Amino acid sequence: MRLPVRHLLPVALASTLLLTGCFSGASAGGDGTGKRVRVAMMQPPRSGLSPLSDDAFKLSRWSTAETLVELDANGDARPALATRWRQSGRTWTFEIRDGVTFHDGTRLDARAVVRSLTRAAGAAPKPRILDGVTLTAKAVDADTVSVTTAHEDPLVPQRLSSPQLSILAARAYTGRTVNPVGAGTGPFELTKVNGTSSATLDRYDGYWGAKAKSPGIDVRFVPDGTARAAALRSGEADIVEAIPVSQAAVLDQDLITEVPMPRTNTLYLNTGKGAFADPSLRAAAREAIDAGALVEGVYEGRADAAEGLLGPALPWAADLRSPVRRTEAGSPRGATVTIGTYTDRAEMPEVAAALQQQLQKAGFRVRLDVREYANIESDALAGEFDAFVLSRATVLDSGDPAAYLYSDFASDGTFNLSRFSDEAADAALRKAADAPVGEARRAAVIAAEAAVLTRDAAVPLLHERVIQGDAAGVAGAARDPRERRLVTADTYVR
Repeated sequence: MRLPVRHLLPVALASTLLLTGCFSGASAGGDGTGKRVRVAMMQPPRSGLSPLSDDAFKLSRWSTAETLVELDANGDARPALATRWRQSGRTWTFEIRDGVTFHDGTRLDARAVVRSLTRAAGAAPKPRILDGVTLTAKAVDADTVSVTTAHEDPLVPQRLSSPQLSILAARAYTGRTVNPVGAGTGPFELTKVNGTSSATLDRYDGYWGAKAKSPGIDVRFVPDGTARAAALRSGEADIVEAIPVSQAAVLDQDLITEVPMPRTNTLYLNTGKGAFADPSLRAAAREAIDAGALVEGVYEGRADAAEGLLGPALPWAADLRSPVRRTEAGSPRGATVTIGTYTDRAEMPEVAAALQQQLQKAGFRVRLDVREYANIESDALAGEFDAFVLSRATVLDSGDPAAYLYSDFASDGTFNLSRFSDEAADAALRKAADAPVGEARRAAVIAAEAAVLTRDAAVPLLHERVIQGDAAGVAGAARDPRERRLVTADTYVR
């Protein structure tokens, strides 16, 4: 249960005292053109900021490491370090942007691209975007790279947009680990990393694009959400990422921005055994759930009730979606079900408790099993629960939802918590996975979503939002649903 606001204030004030001094002196501009941007980040580096790990997204959010390709709002590929590309069967050919230098002054060329992609393709473990993908990169000439996969893959450009496939200078690869300090191509150069406490970036005046408006970025890693919120309130930080829902209400609302995330809270129903093997009881569960009450009661209105598996972070989904034909609900008649969830995300136990009440009101008997995710995942994948509540990213690193839908709902999906097996759904999921990028693929994705929802294999509950704090003097901070951008060349502090 959430603490009343009056109980949160003393904690926030204490956190302010703990954080005071973290950004000491960080606001002074380097050349009189503006102030440095002070950023409070949620998660400290886990792998020394290696781009081959999830730390890559920090490098992207600070605009220091760049990729061959970027994604637009629809998830379509757009030029970045590559200016154009073409496909011929299993091989894609990319032309490298001219006039780009790394932060150490060396030139970006085909050899540098091949070096970075080859290191990523051979890493153990592989970057998440390359799971199940065999990729080979070769230099065609000084400014052209070919990328070949074992099977024809329409998503190669989207894959190459992943921050885990950033292109770095040769100096990054001289040791056993990949070190991004001074090795990127972005408008800011990473100059110093202080373990898991802080990082420093300075404007790179040799950047190939528009010069950054800020002279630099000073980053502090602040895992405690109350402390991050306190840093915004006290003026210790200019930009604060991932403000907890419980803290957002006690901040100046003019400093808060909410952006829809491609992340859906979903109740996966076990279609293989137990009460929810009966389609009419799955329909009864769906009818019993009040998603709006979850949004208001658990997320304090800072989320969006779900109309499908894909939410407003994918702006094209709602326009393509049509009403889904549903199974008629049966009577639960006291059927007993166990719902599993995990404690790692603060809202999940609260969501499960609210669902328990809603389903019991409809006539189910409901037990809850709540543990840390590491201790419950194997049981969930083994189908030990009648239902499981999960906060799930609906677009993976490629920015494409087809992979998520296939992994979660195909008969041979690797994350099929629902134990779902349906020929019509499998055909729709395969069609979406194989469709060419663009309008045809988006239409196929929505058809696949409908095939899953028709059988009530899962009940989408709500779509989460990024809650970001920007101080009053901040201009141009990115509000990115995919959380790939935060401080860009256009960001500065007045």
